[in-house]
Amino acid sequence: MESRLNRIKRRVRASQGVGVVLLLGLSSLVTAQVEYLERPEVRAFIQDLAATEGFDKNELEPVIAAANFQQSIIDAISRPAEKVLTWKEYQDIFLTQRRIQEGQKFMSEQHAALTRAQQQYGVPPEVIAAIIGVETMYGGNKGRYRVIDALVTLAFDYPPRSQFFLAELKHFLLLAREERVNPLEPVGSYAGAMGFGQFISSSYRHYAVDFDADGKRDIWQNPTDAVGSVANYLAVHGWQAGEVVTVRVNAQGPNNPADAARLDDIYNKDLKPTTSLSSLSSLGLPLKNVLEDPNTLVSPMKLYGKQGEEIWLGFQNFYAITRYNHSKLYAMAVFQLSEQLKKVDLASKSIR
Repeated sequence: MESRLNRIKRRVRASQGVGVVLLLGLSSLVTAQVEYLERPEVRAFIQDLAATEGFDKNELEPVIAAANFQQSIIDAISRPAEKVLTWKEYQDIFLTQRRIQEGQKFMSEQHAALTRAQQQYGVPPEVIAAIIGVETMYGGNKGRYRVIDALVTLAFDYPPRSQFFLAELKHFLLLAREERVNPLEPVGSYAGAMGFGQFISSSYRHYAVDFDADGKRDIWQNPTDAVGSVANYLAVHGWQAGEVVTVRVNAQGPNNPADAARLDDIYNKDLKPTTSLSSLSSLGLPLKNVLEDPNTLVSPMKLYGKQGEEIWLGFQNFYAITRYNHSKLYAMAVFQLSEQLKKVDLASKSIR
């Protein structure tokens, strides 16, 4: 009886469509795994895409068959740094001299794109550069997993978030078709994030822009498109041009134990700004010169840094950064790296 793999190979050879021959190549099927195709939930996924998105089932099967389960992906997503590290430990990863120096170089090379992005989207160059710096060291480390492996592994073998990654797998296959790329070639993070700014597939489809107007949205290899895409993402998610990101409260908290306990109940509750400055001030948190409007909403945070407790207030722009990665540690690393990049950029301009 003819094996399923041989049937897939025969379909590939017989196919005359844009799909399999152009996107895959026969060599990639020699070592293909067929076990995913034997699972009913995988077959149902393929059937749904064929019915709802106009895919040819015979073209999708080889793509899924070529995906390899990766246990290291499951291990990595089960222990993200944002959930296991303190701010003291986390900042050592991203606030390094090398990342600042590489950022200075990136900002110099992408000066025109960064300036235009600020004009168009309102996001400062140092913030755009900091996100790309935190995500991929300015494009130097875009990931080592094939995106198809990551998304198939997580969609079908990671129950806690299977529905999310099933949707991302669908977006990825649509993206590959739209951008006319081989779905077996893109490489990214263990979660399937791609390119300079590590966009997941749905974000790529919704927020990536063709910033250099060459007819292609390419954040995999094109830093200009990556700059514009990161700026567009932040703008869509509520970035406010010229507004503050976060402010540290340097003074000690209230002496009253009851007020101190109430404040502790407020810290780190929500990334979204929902607490007014006036309510924090009423509990004894000293907020002189933070902002003039007492009705301004913030997200109070308590972090544990190298010198102990740090109290920070996150504003709307801090929240916009957390839409990129839902972690206060991530957003704080982006903010503080951006501040360092801004200092270096201003210093270099003054020397000129």
